[in-house]
Amino acid sequence: MWEFIQPIINFDNPISYAIPFFVLLMGMEAYLNYKERSDNYQLKDSAASISMGLGSIFIDLITKSTALILFELIYVNYGLFNEALSGTILGWVLLFFLDDFTFYWHHRFSHQVRLLWAAHVNHHSSTHYNLSTALRQSWAELGYKYLWYLWLPLLGFPPLMILTQISISLIYQFWVHTKHIKRFPTFFEFLFNTPSHHRVHHAKNIIYLDRNHAGILIIWDRLFGTFMEEDPKEPVVYGITTNINTYNPLKIASHEFINLGKDIYKAPTFSDKLKYLLFPPGWSHDGSTMTADEMRVDWEQQKAKKDV
Repeated sequence: MWEFIQPIINFDNPISYAIPFFVLLMGMEAYLNYKERSDNYQLKDSAASISMGLGSIFIDLITKSTALILFELIYVNYGLFNEALSGTILGWVLLFFLDDFTFYWHHRFSHQVRLLWAAHVNHHSSTHYNLSTALRQSWAELGYKYLWYLWLPLLGFPPLMILTQISISLIYQFWVHTKHIKRFPTFFEFLFNTPSHHRVHHAKNIIYLDRNHAGILIIWDRLFGTFMEEDPKEPVVYGITTNINTYNPLKIASHEFINLGKDIYKAPTFSDKLKYLLFPPGWSHDGSTMTADEMRVDWEQQKAKKDV
């Protein structure tokens, strides 16, 4: 049993070293907002985001420990290419791409499956966009997040390598939550997730919904048809399609589960109840609400009529 517990003790999480830099950068950004007389930082909103971040740290201690044990069981007993991938340059390069690929699909499905969206939505619930928003991490999402990565120890990646790369990806994603960086050179914008790309992801504008799910590399969105360029003619409006107007972390974490429960309760058939769980947010059994794709089609049709 010790061989499965030891990795938990040995894991030196890179995020613990990044936290002081997070605090410093948030302070610098807040000062810039103050100098510019911007209202992008609001005390209650940032406090709610930071509270969500602190809560996720404690929940993650449990879920990450469980994930490490599962990863170790798979790696030790079923790993396919352990020697070739464990700590080698080839292993780290491959893991960088495979981890990012995994994150893309985990993130994309978290927007396209209502049950997963109920867990993920709190990250999008702020109507402000700043570095503190990056800390508005989901609590419920941690209950399933690591399941997406189970195939990596099966390939032969050591559990500590996997969790280290997941942490590196999370650190990278912190800095893209800002309005102060406009755009990078074309080659960088083409390959990497940037503040411009991620602003699109946090938008409630219909044209931007469910776009740019990238972690580090934006190439997955380009390959799989979910990429959208930030358009200066379409300024980003932040938040969710129906804002929740609360700073209470418990309400932020639970509001969409409550809405989902109400929809399931009113669904007339068992099939419809399942569809509320598994179909995209906005699907309804009576057609009274629309999914993001349906709203986009309707928006484009209305825009075409105005342009005629």
